[in-house]
Amino acid sequence: MNRPELPRPSRRGLVRAAVGLAAASAGLRADRAAAEPAAAVEPFHARHQGGITTPAQRYSYFTALDVVSADRGDVVRMLRDWTEAAAAMATGRPVAALADAAIPGADSGETLGLPPARLTVTFGFGPHLFLKDGKDRFGLAAQRPEALAELPRFHGDRLIAARTGGDLSIQACADDPLVAFHAVRQLVRLGYRTAMLRWAQTGFLAGFPGDETARNLMGFKDGTANPSAADATAMAQFVWVGKEGPRWLENGSYVVVRRIRIALDHWDRMPVAFQEQTFGRRKTSGAPLGGEREFDPVDLAATGKEGDPVIPESAHVRLAAAASNGGARILRRPYCYNDGVDFVAERWPPWRQGMAYDAGMFFVCYQRDPRTGFIRIFDRLAQFDMLNQFVTHTGGGVFACPGGIAEGRFVGQRLFEAG
Repeated sequence: MNRPELPRPSRRGLVRAAVGLAAASAGLRADRAAAEPAAAVEPFHARHQGGITTPAQRYSYFTALDVVSADRGDVVRMLRDWTEAAAAMATGRPVAALADAAIPGADSGETLGLPPARLTVTFGFGPHLFLKDGKDRFGLAAQRPEALAELPRFHGDRLIAARTGGDLSIQACADDPLVAFHAVRQLVRLGYRTAMLRWAQTGFLAGFPGDETARNLMGFKDGTANPSAADATAMAQFVWVGKEGPRWLENGSYVVVRRIRIALDHWDRMPVAFQEQTFGRRKTSGAPLGGEREFDPVDLAATGKEGDPVIPESAHVRLAAAASNGGARILRRPYCYNDGVDFVAERWPPWRQGMAYDAGMFFVCYQRDPRTGFIRIFDRLAQFDMLNQFVTHTGGGVFACPGGIAEGRFVGQRLFEAG
């Protein structure tokens, strides 16, 4: 069968086509660039460290480290290197130019060409940096604030030692997971022989529809009642350390992190009405029970026809409310996590035997004082919250995050100058 001959493209036609494709590609790149957030770079040098009141990025990589060197000078050099590296990466630059191919580089290079994706790096100091096993390793014991102590053991805690504590913390947040991981990876490399990884946790935001409140893995909006990070008065009252703290911590904050595993297979078998009673909010709208819209006031005094509280006594929203905790508030910045599945061998119920999701919430919150913030609030939640039958706290810690870092200074410099 004879096939009709197709016209052969001319050289001029090929050139025109190539130019057209190049123009289309350039147009797509321009459209993509225009669609990216205008504030692609978050400032590193500021009054406060980034990653606290910064609008939440999509991804997080948190790690806790133990200091293994006994030399105070090693710690200072590492913190200086960390500061310079974090400042460079926040603008999308590598830690250092790639060296000769035969020599290990100061930057691993996997993010070359990528934008900074609003990267922030937040540093924290744990209680054992100041005093460990009764030893003042670095001459800093006198500078440890009273508020920086190990968290008490709460009812229901099942903390895993390998996922708890640490001398130092680093949290990198970005709109690209590779950028966040890359930042931590470079800092850990720079700390080689001075500090070693203790534990790490990745995180992501489930859903991110514009300015709407993100949802947790249980399907509920998470953070509706947060104080506004744009409210300077609220941040000064509840988040930033003032004159009451040691000078090195002024304009800083305390972060409490908790790895909370959620029995998703159990939760998914619950009727939605029960789930809403457990949270005290509607699942779809996020409105408090008795309200219509997400940001309607939570009416803890409202009762139904039978005189029962509209929001149950053991509902999460009631127990966490400032009105139930002497006005205590914290700035919540949680992320979801999913670490795959593992084997569960519980005797009862039978359906719990087998594989289960190792997934849940990496809870992150900032406050002016953990004793009047997280500890006060969570002590009630640990005892009475209906959510406790679905969640297990498996790790975490508390760290003091110094104030912002001025150009030419390094994180914690005021601490080491005072100690």
